[in-house]
Amino acid sequence: MSMEKCVGLTIDIIYLDRKGRFTQRRITVHSVRGDRVRAYDHTRQGPRTFRTEGILAREPVSGHAS
Repeated sequence: MSMEKCVGLTIDIIYLDRKGRFTQRRITVHSVRGDRVRAYDHTRQGPRTFRTEGILAREPVSGHAS
């Protein structure tokens, strides 16, 4: 599934940031433009932008109202 198909969905991701740190996040995807994903980060409780290349794994969250 491409990230564009995740718009409007809540997903769990494994993310590698530019400093080489791995994190697990639950996000609701708002938009995808180029190599950037704009989303609400439920883990950090705020809006965030993620690089698509840093998203190493993703899985839809079942039964989660976004």
